Amino acid sequence: MLTTADFLKYTQWSGIATLVFAALAIIAFLFKWGFRYRLVGTTGFMLVLTTGLFALSLFPLSRTVIPGAVKYTLVYDNGANQAVISLSPKITPEEVEATLLQASSNLYSFGRSGRSEDDKLTIRARTFIHPEPGLTIPLYLGEIKRSLANREDPQVSLDIYPDKFAQLPQPKA
Repeated sequence: MLTTADFLKYTQWSGIATLVFAALAIIAFLFKWGFRYRLVGTTGFMLVLTTGLFALSLFPLSRTVIPGAVKYTLVYDNGANQAVISLSPKITPEEVEATLLQASSNLYSFGRSGRSEDDKLTIRARTFIHPEPGLTIPLYLGEIKRSLANREDPQVSLDIYPDKFAQLPQPKA
């Protein structure tokens, strides 16, 4: 996987190419070459490409991997301070805890602008149960609250609801 250092190196090369195309465009205008406007377009494209590579060099693209976490699906995210993930009904409390920790790390972003009373990102984990045919009920298994401002939040609040696990379908022996 590409690292931020790789993107910084690509940014430098792209920046050099942008300057070369800009110089060629200026020369083309001075000598009234027929393709001078194409060079302006190419220079603009290179500028956008260089800016994008620079942005990728600032923030890593990697996801956090927590041992014991299972695959989850993000089903709701208001972009500010609330999110909901969906899990399989065949899950243990330990897996819910690890998955919530992983989701809280992966969903953290500097762009979240929640202004709730405590400035916390709240992620709730849910699954669905089917107590009878034709009836589906969402079952919340836990939630985690973390700071919106601090990536390395030391005061993460994690709540697992053990009473809800008793309602999950039990595997047949």
